[in-house]
This record gives sequence, structure tokens and C-alpha cells, in this order.
Amino acid sequence: MTVPESPDATLQNALDDAFAGISQRLRGFTPQLQVHEVGTVVSVATGIARVQGLMHLGFEERVVFPGGLSGIAFNLDEEGVDVVLLGDYAHLRAGQQVQRTGRVMDVAVGEALLGRVIDPLGRPLDGGAPVATEERLPIERPAAPIMDRAPVTEPLQSGLKVIDALIPIGRGQRELILGDRQTGKTAIAIDTIFNQRDKNVLCVYCAIGQRASAVAKAVANLRKKGAMAYTVVVVAEGNEAPGLSYIAPYAATSIAEYFMEAGRDVLIVYDDLTHHARAYRELSLLLRRPPGREAFPGDIFYIHSRMLERATHLSPARGGGSMTALPIIETQAQNISAYIPTNLISITDGQIVLSPSLFGLGVLPAIDVGQSVSRVGGKAQRAAYRAVAGDLKLAYAQFEELETFARFGARLDEDTRQSIVHGKRIRACLGQSELAPVTMPAQIAILLALNAALFDLVPLEHMTQAQQAVEDAANQLPDDLGQRLTTAAQLSDADRQRLTDTARQAIAGFLPRQPSSAPPDTEDR
Repeated sequence: MTVPESPDATLQNALDDAFAGISQRLRGFTPQLQVHEVGTVVSVATGIARVQGLMHLGFEERVVFPGGLSGIAFNLDEEGVDVVLLGDYAHLRAGQQVQRTGRVMDVAVGEALLGRVIDPLGRPLDGGAPVATEERLPIERPAAPIMDRAPVTEPLQSGLKVIDALIPIGRGQRELILGDRQTGKTAIAIDTIFNQRDKNVLCVYCAIGQRASAVAKAVANLRKKGAMAYTVVVVAEGNEAPGLSYIAPYAATSIAEYFMEAGRDVLIVYDDLTHHARAYRELSLLLRRPPGREAFPGDIFYIHSRMLERATHLSPARGGGSMTALPIIETQAQNISAYIPTNLISITDGQIVLSPSLFGLGVLPAIDVGQSVSRVGGKAQRAAYRAVAGDLKLAYAQFEELETFARFGARLDEDTRQSIVHGKRIRACLGQSELAPVTMPAQIAILLALNAALFDLVPLEHMTQAQQAVEDAANQLPDDLGQRLTTAAQLSDADRQRLTDTARQAIAGFLPRQPSSAPPDTEDR
């Protein structure tokens, strides 16, 4: 007969087993010592902290303050280090400790970022879970060497007729968007992001110093159109510390570079670099660096050039990926010869200039075709566009000159009057609503109709409906036609005739029943 153990004996046996396991683990444990270099906060200013005691701190190394606040080391001297603060520093006090991390400032990169809204430190701003990625890249990285680059040969379709036809953008190009405030600069960039759907192009939208309401509107539009599935949004709001606004475009560029180096095509929008330059000016003055023109520091050109040079088209040996940059700059009173605009114009491969005068007249997008230029995209433009848009820019420029001359009330001959009538139809056709990108076949059909003067008999008040009719008819054409427009070395006569006939049939319903020998003149006199 077996006598059962008492409860006290069972408990004692369990404790003995636990102590034996702990003893065995302790015998195999080897302590690992970690050395942390710790300094002391001497003073705190607006976005800047003065630190002493970090004797081995490196330039642009990340440091950590109490409460998890991060900073970047900028000024290094024998008496101490000036650190740019990256976040809310209201709790920071002199005498608190600061610790080195031993690594430069970096950001999380990877596929998990697609569809997310984050700050420059990788923290989520969309209410979702923390971003889980396995790789991080420094925010400051050298640009690809010349021998690792390839020519820009592939277009990036924006979906905007005036850009794709007259100011084309290529994949790997840097095209500046500049204009006065409230002229539609962000709208052009957002429309370009919308048009990358199903085109195997990933997008990064970097909002620098923007109002929270403006960023929320942009994100809402991206979600509404389903563009967040292939877009990463990096946000540094206007009420944040200037250090966050400074590192935001560099962090966004590293995120885009990760995808580019994986062989993907990427579009990155910097909205806008005016706020970035002002944030760096504020930091430089707080760091007591010598001011230069307009109080900007001497290296203001370099902070933008070293970032935009990272946008390129990689060679096939490097994966063949590309990063197309659309930096945005805000001008004052259309002064494109100011310090920051001229810097960016000299760095980029072309510019899209927006005119407040055109915006006031309701011509949207308000792009000044005469001052806008693309120094690379013409070589990457589709052959179909080159065939139909070659004379369009010249005709539009002549119309603008004649329109100015006609305002003096001079008597015009029939040819001049016809040029003005045709030019007004060109302006109406190049106009486009926001959030309404136009497909390539529809754009070609509209441009062909313009070249054939099919719109000249359409009253101006019916131009919007006539264009929509042409667009709807062109979108019903077979897919093989769109494929030929994309890949063919030149626009064939058969395809040209087919698109022209489609446009003519669509426009027929908007022509006057008994057209006079001269075009309608309701709004042209």
C-alpha cells in the first residue's frame, strides 16, 4: 500500500526543482558589460540643447535624452556639443543626462511602410500599430556614382495633358514645381500620384512644415482614390520642432532609395522645400553659424543638392530602379529669381511654373507654359506625344502674344483672328479638373483634335463637355491601341486616323447646326 505525500512535501519538491533549475542557469551565465557614454545637458534653447561630457560623439550621431527624446549632434567643439532636438522638448532641463547611441540618424525602411503615415522618426501618425521593419537606412547617404546611373529614357505619365504634352517628365528626373501660395502646386503633385495607379510606380509624399488640416486633406484624397496602397506619407507638421522639418526630406529620400535599389520605380514629392530651407535657417541661426544672403547659412545650396542628387535612374547592373523627384517651392509675387528658387532651378532638370494670373482667370492647372521647361523629359516622351504636340507649344505661345496685342483694340485680320480663336481652344483643352487624370489614349485623341482644328467650331462654353465626350470615346477603344501608343516607335497613320475619327464623331454633337464660315465668336471678340 502506497502512502500519498503530504501537501507540504509536494510544495517542497517543487521548490527544490525550481532552485535546481535556477542554479544550473546561473552556472552557465556570463555577464555582458555594456559601456554607455553619458553626458549632461548644459542649456536648452528653441530646438537646440547644449551638451557636455560626450567626448567621443560623432557628427550627425543620434543621442537620446530623458523621455525618449532624440537629437542629432551638429556643432562639435572642445567645450561641448550643440544637439538639434527632434520632438517636444518642453520637459528637458539643464542637468539632465544624455546618452550616445553609437549610430547616425536612421529611419526604418521596407514594404511595411506602404499605406502608412509616419513622422521622420518612423513613428505612426495614422493611429495604426508601430511599423515593423527589419531594415534601417541612414537618412544621409551618398548619391549613386555617375557610372552607376543610366539615361532617362522612360516617361512618367502625370495624367495632366499640359505636362505630358508640353513639359514631359521622365523616370529618374528632378522636375521643380514653383509658384505663389494657393496656386495649385500640391494639387499637381497629388494628381501625379493618383495617375501612378496600376503603373508599377511607388510613391513617397513628404509634407514639410504643412498645416495639419492640409496634410489631412491630402491623405484623405489619397485614401479616397485608393492611392495609399502604393504610397508612403512622411509628415513633419508646422508646429513641430524645426529639427523634424529639417530631417523629414532626408528620411523620405532614404525610404524611396530602398525601393529604388530593389529595382522599383519611385516618385517622391517634397512639399515643400521652402519650409525646409527656413527650418534649416532657424537652426543655423540658433547654432550661431554665420548668416549669408537673406540670413540663410552658406551651405543652404548644399543641403538641397546632396538630397536631390540621390534621385536618378540606376543602371541595369544596379537593378534598373529609378527615383523621380518633384520638389515644390513657394515664390513670393512670382519672383523666381529669389535665392532659394534660383538654387533649386540650378539643381533640378526643369521647372513647372504656376501663374497666379492664370489661376485667377480659372485656367487650371495654372501652368505658365512659356516659363516652364523640361530639360530631360523630351527624350523620354512617347513617340505619339511627339507626333501631336510638336507645334502645340509654339501655337500657344503665338496665341498669348496675339491675345495681348488684341487687348489694345486693334483691327485684326482674319488669320490673326483665327489664331486667337484656335489658341483659346488650346487653353481650354489644356485645362483640367483636380483629381481627374486623363489616360494616354484620351490625351492623344484630344491633342489630335486640336491639331486638326476640330474644336475651333465648338463654342467655348461647351468645350468642357466636348472634351469629356472625346475622352469617354477614346477610353472605349481597344486595349491594343493603347499598347501601340505606349510602345510604338512612331504614331502610325492608321492609328492617327482612327483617333481623329473618334474625336470628330464625339465633337459632332457640340457643333452649331448651321455653322457660319467663321468660327463662333461669342467670347472671342
